[in-house]
Amino acid sequence: MSEPARVEQVEVDGVPAVRLLAAATDVPPLSATFVPSAGMVGVSLRSGEDELLGQRRGLAGYVRDGRTMGIPLLHPWANRLAGNRYRAGRPGPDVIELRQDAPFLRRDPNGLPIHGLLAASSFWSVEPAGADPDADLVATLDFGAHPALLSSFPFPHRLRLAVALRERTLTVALTVTPSGVVPVPLAFGFHPYLRLPGVPRAQWRLELPPLDHLRMDAQGIPTGERVLQPASATTLGDRALDDGYTGVPPGATFVLAGGGRRLTVRFDEGYPATQLFAPLNDDVVAVEPMTAPANALVSGDGLRSVAPGSAFTATFSIAVGVDAAG
Repeated sequence: MSEPARVEQVEVDGVPAVRLLAAATDVPPLSATFVPSAGMVGVSLRSGEDELLGQRRGLAGYVRDGRTMGIPLLHPWANRLAGNRYRAGRPGPDVIELRQDAPFLRRDPNGLPIHGLLAASSFWSVEPAGADPDADLVATLDFGAHPALLSSFPFPHRLRLAVALRERTLTVALTVTPSGVVPVPLAFGFHPYLRLPGVPRAQWRLELPPLDHLRMDAQGIPTGERVLQPASATTLGDRALDDGYTGVPPGATFVLAGGGRRLTVRFDEGYPATQLFAPLNDDVVAVEPMTAPANALVSGDGLRSVAPGSAFTATFSIAVGVDAAG
């Protein structure tokens, strides 16, 4: 059994953070840093001195504007909603209305609600060290205790985010537990921005499993059409990506490789959908684990829920390895 990581209290841009140092025998050592008071965002994943997460506008930009970086949680929905009204998969005429000035709500350039309500949230509480032998860092958030959150997502629940760093693998598990009398829709995800330092973007190789590729409209909302895409391994070249997929089986792996390094994102459980994002204006590739496709709260496509008295856990991991091809 792998040894737990060493836990250190550090600061990132003057903000208290927690750094995990893997107890591995090989070199270079792996470390991961999270900031509980800023949405439990993962701000760093380093192999020795090499930073493997895209910093984009940094922690300050994330706290100030919600501009994502590192490994942010997107909750209670990932990606975009098609508008300000959603039904969350419930039958009947009742709909939930998002006010234009709703607290904590972010919007994309088209004015669509994006990435949920917890960007850089200060509502997380860290559990005492050693509370969970399988995790090195655990934080909780009582969503139902905050009326401003419930005004946009009226489903009381608690979140538990558990992080473990074992040898060359970072594992992130999020548990949703209803705290009220209604089921909680599951449309959350994470947005890990990966990078290969020292390797030109055009040479990065992306390996994908078989997936159902979703057709998107001009605003990035799935149309309902999908096409089976076979497994592939291609260099990124000068392509930009912002593509949605479903049909991701448990244990599926996505690989970003180049320069002798191999980053493997494994959808361990609970994530049947993903978005692949690779902009031309930044050298990053995001392989986003999602519990449902974009806009699922509106469309109902692939939307699940967790009932009162139950709990739902979704887990993904990032392994840092050697690429024999590079």
